Amino acid sequence: MAKGDELVKYITERFVDYMETPRDVRRSRSQGKEPWSRRWFGMVPFSLGMWWRQMAHKPSNSGKGKGRARPE
Repeated sequence: MAKGDELVKYITERFVDYMETPRDVRRSRSQGKEPWSRRWFGMVPFSLGMWWRQMAHKPSNSGKGKGRARPE
């Protein structure tokens, strides 16, 4: 039964700590979360998104200067 007592003690300590913490401090803790994609994969999704947005806004050359020149 020692494990049950330890569990009750742990839960009680966490609850008391939560209740003693001011509400504005608790709110400020939860606002600082980073997106799950950055947490799981680092900066790769962020950098790919920046690259994709940059490519979407770039005007196309409509084929000018691509490939080799054809003699006529």
